[in-house]
Amino acid sequence: MARSLAPPFATSHPPDDGPALPEALAGEPWALHDTRGFLGLIGPVWELRDGLEIRLALTLCEKHENLRGVAQGGVLMTLADRALGMASRLHNDFAPQATVQLGVQFVSPAQIGETVIAHPRLVRKTRRMMFLDGTLTAGDRIVATASGVWVSLDRQGPA
Repeated sequence: MARSLAPPFATSHPPDDGPALPEALAGEPWALHDTRGFLGLIGPVWELRDGLEIRLALTLCEKHENLRGVAQGGVLMTLADRALGMASRLHNDFAPQATVQLGVQFVSPAQIGETVIAHPRLVRKTRRMMFLDGTLTAGDRIVATASGVWVSLDRQGPA
């Protein structure tokens, strides 16, 4: 049986033995995002929500490093997919959905030790499709841009 990421999917405070909030995120009420499955392997991933707006953040460490010593592109793509997908869910009453298309453009290398924040934005919503774009930033630098399409699934499966 598939698990749902219906609200609340984040914990407001990490457990006592859980990860500490990265210094780069201090000053805002970030919460620990979903720690299950693949995100549990690459995380901790943090989230900040305000109504229908969401941001996700990941502090890059050695396990994210590629052969050039910077963040592996797949890690950034995963963060983009989850952030844009979660924004889509927020704008679609948490209905089940699937990624139809995701495009990521790498703008600047993300360095190990930096905290990358994904900033998704809803572009258009139709009856079944959600179109989003966003940026991934490290400090004031854009490290990647992304755009994608998500489809709403009925509760029984794909259309």
